[in-house]
Amino acid sequence: MFKKILVLSAAVGAGHLRAAEAIEKEFKRQNPSAEVVNIDVLNYTNPLFRRLYGRAYLDMVNKMPEVLGWMYDSLDKPWQNERRRLALDRLNAGLLIKFLKQYQPDIAVCTHFLPAEIISWLTAKGKVNFPQAIIVTDFDVHALWLCHHFERYFVALDETKIHLEKLGIPADKITVSGIPIDPIFAESKDKSAMREKYDLDKDKLTILVSAGGFGVGNIEHLLIALSELNTPAQILAICGRNEELKAKLETLAVEKLNNERVIFKLIGFTQEMDELMSAADLIVGKPGGLTTSEAMAKGLVFVVVNPIPGQEERNSDHLLEKGCAIRCNNLPVLAYKIDELVKDEKRFAAMKTNVADFARPNAAREIVSKLTDSF
Repeated sequence: MFKKILVLSAAVGAGHLRAAEAIEKEFKRQNPSAEVVNIDVLNYTNPLFRRLYGRAYLDMVNKMPEVLGWMYDSLDKPWQNERRRLALDRLNAGLLIKFLKQYQPDIAVCTHFLPAEIISWLTAKGKVNFPQAIIVTDFDVHALWLCHHFERYFVALDETKIHLEKLGIPADKITVSGIPIDPIFAESKDKSAMREKYDLDKDKLTILVSAGGFGVGNIEHLLIALSELNTPAQILAICGRNEELKAKLETLAVEKLNNERVIFKLIGFTQEMDELMSAADLIVGKPGGLTTSEAMAKGLVFVVVNPIPGQEERNSDHLLEKGCAIRCNNLPVLAYKIDELVKDEKRFAAMKTNVADFARPNAAREIVSKLTDSF
């Protein structure tokens, strides 16, 4: 039984942090007497590195996604450039290295590759002596996730396990678990009850849009495209903490978006995403690993729009291959594609079945159970 558990992530997008929070919650549930410490490792790096690592990523997502895609592909060279990358990380993560040496947990669980790489190096140098588990938070595995010193990898798909084996990772150290999400997404909640709770029409097609994941200009065009649906629908647009965006979209909804067929409901920061997903039929947006896993757990068919080149493109490929999604590459035809999907009731029902088969709502529980039983 673990007494000291360290969960490490990095605030590069929200997904890695949400995965870490899910693991933290599950460790506390299964090991209530243990000390569980969950840290964002970027807080243990120098300010310039922190900004470049975190903020620069978001800037590229919004302004230069094609550059991000190029970087993703150019860095996806297994077992190459390790020393150069590690030297840079070590130079900027002195506080993290000091913390790891001092804290010495019974186990470290990483939902981002940066701390995993640092721990692997410290282990090789004999400066720490605790096991680490690495949780890959997208459906594919990128070369940056590869480490020499670890006890277990957790991945989303059998295909990803095979990929790691081909790259030299022992099969008995890889567990196919799915991507860990908050256990609340595994709870079944009645769709009609959730629609009543949020003052929604019980009989209309309900579409969830994570507006905060798009640049402002992009989300306006996306919502305008959805306003052209022929199918009577209600759109839940989640704006997160961006109050300026929410106010702007509320004005847009009144002046331009709402019509006799389609009504828009703008929602700010919420901790009830599981309930809003329970109320919905479809999700429209970018297929990040965590968002996709949460949506699948809630039975939502995915409409992929503007995936980030690289990991989201690959996530999209898997969703399409499994029959869980459609993809729209041209916003002017978004409404047409959704109308055609929901009009074909047999196809829509089959896709919902595919989603249920693909979902891994209990991944966090499986990961923590596996680790608890293994050490």
